[in-house]
Amino acid sequence: MDGNFEGSINSQKDINIGKNGYIKGDITTDRLVVNGVLEGSVHAKRVEIKADGKVNGTIESIELIIEAKGVFEGNSIMKKELDKPLADVE
Repeated sequence: MDGNFEGSINSQKDINIGKNGYIKGDITTDRLVVNGVLEGSVHAKRVEIKADGKVNGTIESIELIIEAKGVFEGNSIMKKELDKPLADVE
């Protein structure tokens, strides 16, 4: 995604927010890669915030990776496993 989006995203595929991407809303996915900006909540197995990425919100995940110069402002809830399968999350 390399544009603006407002709303919720539920996907079992990887989601990649490009450098020009801006998302305001909640994301549920297996893997999220952030090169742009996300404002909202994330429920994912793996979240990667790249050097140009910024997340402002809550991340609930098993794995959180923040590269140098990546920005995360908010709350992180680390889990050994997610409470319920991603397909069941609404």
